[in-house]
Amino acid sequence: MTDDRSHLRTTFNQVALLYDRVRPGYPEALFDDVVSLSRINPEGRILEIGCGTGQATVPFARLGYRILCIELGKNLATVAQKNLAAYSQVEVRNTPFEDWVIEENAFDLVISATAFHWLDPTIAYKKTALALRSKGAIALFWNEHVYSDASNGFFEEVQKLYQSLAPELVKDDEPPLREKKVPNKTGEIEQTGLFGEVTYRSYRWDATYNTANYLGLLNTYSGHLNLDSLKKERFFNAIAQLIDTKFNGEITKGYLTTLYVAHRL
Repeated sequence: MTDDRSHLRTTFNQVALLYDRVRPGYPEALFDDVVSLSRINPEGRILEIGCGTGQATVPFARLGYRILCIELGKNLATVAQKNLAAYSQVEVRNTPFEDWVIEENAFDLVISATAFHWLDPTIAYKKTALALRSKGAIALFWNEHVYSDASNGFFEEVQKLYQSLAPELVKDDEPPLREKKVPNKTGEIEQTGLFGEVTYRSYRWDATYNTANYLGLLNTYSGHLNLDSLKKERFFNAIAQLIDTKFNGEITKGYLTTLYVAHRL
């Protein structure tokens, strides 16, 4: 892993409480699909890679599964432990996944929610397969920003501010993709040779933000967090002015949640 990538994946830990409050969750239908597609039984054990504050963990914990969560960030892990305190069958362990001493053939399902892309795939897929029992499943899912008519042109407008005030972020915040243009990771999983046929599901939905919550959301993105403080203040003030003056203090963001499930060979 490059030093830059390694640094960026630790930035979320700086804003753990904000991350927990403003980051979008996942559609309920996704959790039902993970259970049915993975064929995990009610007594099954789950390993979660990069649980963050536990947003994707709680729905599985409510179903009674035994879960081991691996989380790199100390502050994120602390918030996750608080959010999961009611579930005695869930453990949150604060350590990088790469350093975790693997429990081989110990899990029926490995999940990772908007976190797996931070790992070196040559390590992560192999270690995941070793952790799974025979016929155990991997379930990877992400929230992708996609075009929505309900955005009313906000993201095209705000792109001008990125270009003029924070051009180093333009590569990270291009105008939202159309749903059909979202990259598909099926091939990446299949090419490892560790898993069988990949089942793909997607879930299209919108989320609405007021000015403060949208700026809070931006402040949980690694690139935005790393902006110089004066530059970030000017940039965020310009975005706030745009939302307040041209969009009546509220904007809508389109999401496509993508899910990939495959069983260990």
